[in-house]
Amino acid sequence: MLNRLIAVSTLALSCGLMIGLPDGRTEQVGPLMAAKTTSLYDFTMDDIDGKPVNLSQYRGKVLLVVNTASFCGNTPQYTDLETLYEQYHERGFEILAFPANNFGQQEPGTNAEIKGFCLTKYSVTFPLFSKISVKGSDKHPLYQYLTEQSSFPGEVEWNFQKYLVDRSGNIVGRFHHRTKPLAPEVVKEVERVLAAK
Repeated sequence: MLNRLIAVSTLALSCGLMIGLPDGRTEQVGPLMAAKTTSLYDFTMDDIDGKPVNLSQYRGKVLLVVNTASFCGNTPQYTDLETLYEQYHERGFEILAFPANNFGQQEPGTNAEIKGFCLTKYSVTFPLFSKISVKGSDKHPLYQYLTEQSSFPGEVEWNFQKYLVDRSGNIVGRFHHRTKPLAPEVVKEVERVLAAK
């Protein structure tokens, strides 16, 4: 029995399989990512300059997580996102932008090109992250969590879909890519979540 257990453990390590933890979650063994994530705060993401950012640093903040693109009909939403950010930032509001090239090849550039575009054309001051995939076989684990494990499951449909996150890291809203950041329903929800204790 002991030999069989050792053999299974060795196989798991060599193949990069998951091992179970006592609380029912799984932990990465080898090259694979964890199969089950319990919180947005579990992720460390590279910012637009390639520096790792642990999302737990946003604990206690209200977040709007957005997948963005530079050459989309929705790209002018950057203006409204910046306005929303400036209006509520001092109350503990953050926008986390994740460029993605999943829809119509509308984000083909490098991280440096994306950063330059956002700064020069839209004067963006909210956090920009490195380009990731938000859909498909190479979907980033952050978006696996948002689209498969959050309270609002379902694939991202296009650029500028928005997820609202409360101060405890709960996903409490999702807004369609065509819904502008300053739309009354978005502003109302941001204010409601900011006001909640």
